[in-house]
Amino acid sequence: MTVLFDLFDAYPRRIYGLTAIVAVLLLLFGLYLQHEVGLVPCPMCIVQRYAFVLVALLSAVAATRKSPRAWVGFGVLIFLLSGLGAFVAARQSYLQWYPPEVFTCGRDLYGMIESFPLQRVIPMVFKGSGDCTAVDWTFLGGSIANWSFLCFCDAAITAALIAWRHSGLGRSATAPTQA
Repeated sequence: MTVLFDLFDAYPRRIYGLTAIVAVLLLLFGLYLQHEVGLVPCPMCIVQRYAFVLVALLSAVAATRKSPRAWVGFGVLIFLLSGLGAFVAARQSYLQWYPPEVFTCGRDLYGMIESFPLQRVIPMVFKGSGDCTAVDWTFLGGSIANWSFLCFCDAAITAALIAWRHSGLGRSATAPTQA
């Protein structure tokens, strides 16, 4: 376990950079599934994509910083965004495992935003629609939402560990910090 903590202490910029690269690769894979395979993303998938975009951007910016205070701040933000993405992915996974008895295929996210005020759109997105319950693609038995949940959890844990280790709470004061 100390070897893992040593990595978070010694290479936070590289870990943030790797997190950004992974998030971009996941986004590219989602675009491949949409444009090449023909899978149409549901509103919950779109929200997850936005969360991955923000995680990628924040991780990339955090990778360019040399200040432990910046790593802590970005770690908290990435943790919160990853938590939001994990929540949406978990809700979609739940809908896939336990689809509602009665549902209708609603509008897409952009149609909802154009037609309704934001305070009505947000509950509609989390309610899901007919296409949010569909499992169109699987890998090793997990749907896109299942894998998205795991990736968000990984990003959240990674960011939380970096923030914790560089806040001064997670290590002794004599431990060296390198970029």
